[in-house]
Amino acid sequence: MNLNTVNDIASELFLALRNQETITPLTNSYPEIDINDAYQISRKFLSLREDEGEKIIGKKIGVTSSVVQEMLGVNQPDFGFLTDVMQVNNKSNFLMNSFLIQPRAEAEIAFILKDDLSGPGITRDEVISATERILPCFEIVDSRIDAWQIKIQDTIADNASCGVFVLGEGSCAPNKFSMDELEVVVHKNGDFLSSGFGAAVQGHPAEAVAWLANTLGEYDIPLLKGEFILSGSLVPLEPAAVGDKFFMELKGVGTCEINFI
Repeated sequence: MNLNTVNDIASELFLALRNQETITPLTNSYPEIDINDAYQISRKFLSLREDEGEKIIGKKIGVTSSVVQEMLGVNQPDFGFLTDVMQVNNKSNFLMNSFLIQPRAEAEIAFILKDDLSGPGITRDEVISATERILPCFEIVDSRIDAWQIKIQDTIADNASCGVFVLGEGSCAPNKFSMDELEVVVHKNGDFLSSGFGAAVQGHPAEAVAWLANTLGEYDIPLLKGEFILSGSLVPLEPAAVGDKFFMELKGVGTCEINFI
């Protein structure tokens, strides 16, 4: 895919984001698009947001569960970038229609780094050593692609389908618990919705972060001290609508909450 096409697609996604509208799946409009093309589009899409003053404050990992990987026909996760504009305060009454199009909620474990991590060769233990603390997090994924009709190239190009994220209250050192055994319980509108364990994310959330550090290393992009890293959902995605209230507890660590108005 030539650079002009990459730039055109990135501009199309950027306009969809700003206008809160969706576009035809890129894999339909551009059947030749491959994963490397998609990451180029993602970086250009990000640069258009940075041109408007948004600042990168972290990264996210997507497509971490085997079920979603099978759905998209891949055997590895993907990644996207978090900006300051995407962070929503815990317990916020969030004006959903001011930013999102077709959101879905994911309950995750977020990492806050105290040291840089640069791949290749990063291990799970190195991730844990470089992490200041972990905490509960909602990622509200969103797609600029019509009706979530996505293949892996579509979601990669669309910043891994990231919308906004919420960091919860309560945190702990990354070695206080075995993260693969950490349990999350999610409620929607006061009713039990789902539960899951850290093992749902690549077998161990720190394993997913190591994958991210090593994959970004191929693009000469480090994980930086102070950044937030979202490690992937522990539970199935849940559609969100105006009036919905989501609450999660990461057992022994803390809670996170967002209300859509």
